Amino acid sequence: MADKAKIAILISGRGSNMAAFVYAAKSSDCPYDVVLVASNDPAAPGLQLAEAEGIATFAHPHKGLTREAHDQIMHDAIVRSGAEYVVLAGYMRILSDGFVKKWSDRMLNIHPSLLPKYKGLDTYQRAIDAGDKVAGCSVHLVTPELDDGPLLAQTEVAILPGDDADTLASRTLIAEHQLYPATVARYVTREADPEWILNQVRQRALDLAETHERESFGSPGWRVGSEKTGKYFAYFTQKLHGEAGVGLLVKTSGPDEQAALIDADPELYYSPKFYGPSGWIAIRLNNGRTDWQHIEQWLYKSWCLVAPKRLTKMIAIADQF
Repeated sequence: MADKAKIAILISGRGSNMAAFVYAAKSSDCPYDVVLVASNDPAAPGLQLAEAEGIATFAHPHKGLTREAHDQIMHDAIVRSGAEYVVLAGYMRILSDGFVKKWSDRMLNIHPSLLPKYKGLDTYQRAIDAGDKVAGCSVHLVTPELDDGPLLAQTEVAILPGDDADTLASRTLIAEHQLYPATVARYVTREADPEWILNQVRQRALDLAETHERESFGSPGWRVGSEKTGKYFAYFTQKLHGEAGVGLLVKTSGPDEQAALIDADPELYYSPKFYGPSGWIAIRLNNGRTDWQHIEQWLYKSWCLVAPKRLTKMIAIADQF
């Protein structure tokens, strides 16, 4: 399988969710490795377990430090470990905005409620007091707003007659141990998922002015202009015209630019079989390292090459101000 993603897990206590990740990672088909377990409490019991399992650990107390200073220490340790993702597993610290931004879209958390219900603490008792029939847990991306990042997955847990906060918590924890590692596994492999890749391209293509989507030979393509006279500026390729892999086709200024791009980076660019002779270039999107800002720039450049002059003139005028 492809190189495994590297994750760092932050804990503050026993680390039961951390343990679930450690044991899930022992499976040969797990798409991630745990490369670091770090804590704000050097006495956190979970650190001992991680060490026993041969995982690097790091701890630094937060007392006497500003939130930003401690977060920087933790960030530096994570970077040194080579981790690409951060997983919060009972990390009892509110993170600074700066730390969250550094790990934007690469830091996940699990919360013991069916978000957006019951953000914050005492989630089990609040669900019981409200008379809910189900509680549960949610995995979400971390944003500066507490427990408010985009949801990735949830599991419902039935509330039984006679449940108190402790009994409900014990069953919810079982659900967490199932949900969290599985969700992280899907998330770290998302850039190899053709449907996810297509949605990323689609969103960026349709953000451009006066664009619409139309299939071409069974694959999505994007045109600028009217439905009748619009011109294609991009195609999504997944076995389009027999092409292997997943990619984006965009226009270049001509064969010279196409050849220069392929010579400069043949792992990223190649000449598509059907569209190559007319100067189109294919950009590989399923290597797990897509620079989406670069893709946005290519979509815009290709759009400019075929967009009606009235649109490009407006952009040129706007650029002067």
